[in-house]
This record gives sequence, structure tokens and C-alpha cells, in this order.
Amino acid sequence: IRRPPRSTLFPYTTLFRSFVTILALLLITNFAPAKPQAKAGAGSFGPNAVPDKEKKPLWNGKTAIVLASFLIVGSVCYTSYLHFTSSHSNELYVYNWGEYIDESVIDEFEAETGIHVTYDLFETNEEMYPVIEAGAVSYDAVCPSDYMIQKMVENGLLAEINFENVPNIANIDPVYLEKSKAFDPENLYSVPYTWGTVGIIYNVQKLEDLGVPAPTKWSDLWDERLKGEILMQDSVRDAFGVTLKYLGYSLNSTDLDELNEAKNLLIKQKPLVQAYVVDQVRDKMIGNEAAIGVIYSGEAIYTQKENPNLEYVIPKEGSNIWIDSWVIPKNAEHKENAEKFINFLCRPDIALKNFEYITYSTPNEAARELIEDESIRNSKIAFPDASELSGCETFKFLGDKNDAVYNELWREVKSK
Repeated sequence: IRRPPRSTLFPYTTLFRSFVTILALLLITNFAPAKPQAKAGAGSFGPNAVPDKEKKPLWNGKTAIVLASFLIVGSVCYTSYLHFTSSHSNELYVYNWGEYIDESVIDEFEAETGIHVTYDLFETNEEMYPVIEAGAVSYDAVCPSDYMIQKMVENGLLAEINFENVPNIANIDPVYLEKSKAFDPENLYSVPYTWGTVGIIYNVQKLEDLGVPAPTKWSDLWDERLKGEILMQDSVRDAFGVTLKYLGYSLNSTDLDELNEAKNLLIKQKPLVQAYVVDQVRDKMIGNEAAIGVIYSGEAIYTQKENPNLEYVIPKEGSNIWIDSWVIPKNAEHKENAEKFINFLCRPDIALKNFEYITYSTPNEAARELIEDESIRNSKIAFPDASELSGCETFKFLGDKNDAVYNELWREVKSK
């Protein structure tokens, strides 16, 4: 499911080298000079001289085989070249978060369309962005978060989607298309895939054993009784977002004094933190390896299914409400295939299958109506009331200069 980055010229050079190698072997084998014959006498004249062998015609069976082989190898290489250079070839390169699609959906898409999918994974938006920016690997469909989509748009890294090829966007609730305008003002570049909140997950039994009350606010993550029991997100914006909200600031702050205050608070918390994680928070909480952690709402739904001792809360100071969407990089080599893939994911039955697998809230209104379990369809974690979201903000792209500031401060936190 993964593949290392490689040059888009890789197929061409491989084919060329194979072609030259095979041709050379054929020529060496068939046209090498014959070994000289041993003489039967003392000289080339006289009764003991060996008579000259009869000259063979230029066109013989071996020559025909060589030429036929040449034509066959050349034909295969040329056909493969056309396959790799065609923008409409049956290939699709996808770059997505870990554990963020039901893999049977990929199989189903391949079976229905005949398009072969190569599927790569990333763990954070910050890991994904430089890969797309460098362009060494031409991905066709990528699933970033809101603020990163804004950054990609502003830096000219995305192609406009041809929505004539994505008619199933009609299944997306207009509410989420409207929210998407915060990072894609004209809804030209993105199609919502999932959405949710960031909150605190906690193990009721473990907190009782530690004598710690259930959390209601971000500051509860600095309770010294929880030393070694706290899981924090290993993501610069999420980590600073938690701390900025705790301090009463916007999670999109660019004020250096506020950011340094947040940095110092994160450094102060470090002795209490068991680990900085991303996907692993789910497994650790299910396995009772930690008492409390920062988690995405979709992960919280899954963990509750697996461990009934777990609860989720959106802290009263407010949090992040996020949208992850599908986009198409500007250097995509299979744009129409990407649009077919995005359209396929917007189909209600497919969106439902993905929701049931990854448990992140779906913006697909038609899919939500298909959820059979009423407790899930009306879940306050998956679909919270508007009142719970009143203090929540969407992350915004703050500019490359401010990004650099955040990253430098985060390095200081991690290095302490």
C-alpha cells in the first residue's frame, strides 16, 4: 500500500535499459565470429590443404530470429511507453492519512473502473505538504485539512476540480460546503470528506483510581496527578491549539508573546506527558495504557466501541472544528481518474462504508441517512449540537512566516 517517492522518468529509463540490454545480448549471441578451424596440413596449399568452407547466405534462420526479437522487444517497449505517458492511463496515485479509508473501497473502485490505485500514507499535514510542494512524486488525489488546503491554494499547488465529473457532490450537506469557504472561498479546489472536533478522551475507571475528576477544560491536562498518563498530539497546530485555547487566545494567534506563553506551558507539561502520538492515541486508550489524551472526535467514537470505560468531551474553552477534503495537485498526471475517485467516494453507500470504518463524521447527508444504528446517527460526538461548537474555530493558514515561527517553537518544545 506504500511506495517510496520516485522520479516520473523511472518507467522510461527502465524500459530503455531493458531494451538495450536484450538487443545487445541477441546481437552478441547471434553475430559473434566462429572459432577458427584447426589445420590438417602444413600449409594452405598442396594436397593437405583444407578447402574453404562454402560461404553462407546473409539471410538465415538466426538472423530472422534476431530481427523478430528486435521487433517484439521494441513493440513492447513502445506500448509501455505510451501507457506511462498517457494522462488517461488506468493509474491513480493517492496520498492519504493512515487508517482513513476502508480498503475494500479501493478494491471496489478498481473493480468498477479498471483503474489501478497506488495508495501512500502520511501522518500529519506538515509531513504531506513538502512532498506535494517538491513535486518529485505526482500524486493525483490528496486529503489535507482545511488550513493546509488554504496554504496549497495560495501557493498555487492545486488544480481546479471539474465538477461535471463529480456529480455526487450533490450528496454533500451544503452546510459543509459553506464552512469550506473559510479555506476554499469559491469551492473550486476541494470536496469535503470528513469533519469533526478535537477534544479530550478519558478513561473513567483510571481517573477514579487516581482520584482525579472527569475533565471539562484544557487546563485539566496539566494536573500533576496525571503524570505519565497523558497523551498529546504530535502535531504543531494541534498542540499549540490546545494550549492557546487554555490560555484564552485564538488557536490562529500570530502574536509572538501569546505563542511564547503557549510554548512555555507546553514545556512545563512535558514531564507529565507519556507520549506525543497521532494514530496511536486510539490503541493506547483502548488498551488502558493511558488515562487521558487529546483525540479527534472520530477516533473517540471508535475507541468507545472498543472500550466502554472511555468518554469524550469538548473542553469548555472551545476547540478546533476541522474539515478534511479531497484535492487534486496541479501536477497530477491522472486528473480525470482523480475526479472519478472523488465522485466514487461521494456515493452514499461508499461514504457510509468509510464512515463505519474510520468513524469520522461524514458531511455526506445521504450517507448519514443510511446509518442504521440510531445511537450513532444521533451521536453527540459525531454530530454535536451547535451550542457545543460555539467556542470552536477552524484552523487557518497563517502564512509561511508564521508557519516558520510555529515550527521553530515546536522544535524548542520537543527538544527540551
